[in-house]
Amino acid sequence: MRVLLVEDNGELVALLKKGLAQGGFAADSVGTAGDAAHVLSTMHYAAIVLDLGLPDDDGLTLLRDLRRRGDSTPVLVLTARDGVSDRVIGLREGADDYMAKPFAMEELVARLQALLRRP
Repeated sequence: MRVLLVEDNGELVALLKKGLAQGGFAADSVGTAGDAAHVLSTMHYAAIVLDLGLPDDDGLTLLRDLRRRGDSTPVLVLTARDGVSDRVIGLREGADDYMAKPFAMEELVARLQALLRRP
């Protein structure tokens, strides 16, 4: 299954791609919300792993736009914003799951697998 990584940290992207590949996922990546919006307008992904702290926009804006358009692609937010209010806002804005950095790769893979088991 192919996922889209929306993450601006190149080192983290490399680690995520490696870990996701070991979990059976192929991953494409973009580093900005603008690039993500463009790619998502032309491609379909099984899931999206979304950072909120992007250089051009807040990832929550991208998430809101996706949901407003009726895009139901599962979104797992992966961010340094780890407060309870941050998690609640992310979930209320349309995230299907929310993980804070630092994280365990095994857990990320397991959460993506769980999201994709849903009909």
